[in-house]
Amino acid sequence: MKIVFALVALTVVAACGADDPPFRPTGNVGVSVGPNGVTPNVGVGATNGTFNVGLSL
Repeated sequence: MKIVFALVALTVVAACGADDPPFRPTGNVGVSVGPNGVTPNVGVGATNGTFNVGLSL
């Protein structure tokens, strides 16, 4: 449910930039290795150079 809410919020914020520079999608994927094992990292977001919004999972 949290993921759905975050994606809806991201869409609404991205739609608000219609009069400003367009939002560019951003994303990253990573893997961390530590004493507790392997941990995947995923992040998605959007930026227009001034305003950034993102979600890390």
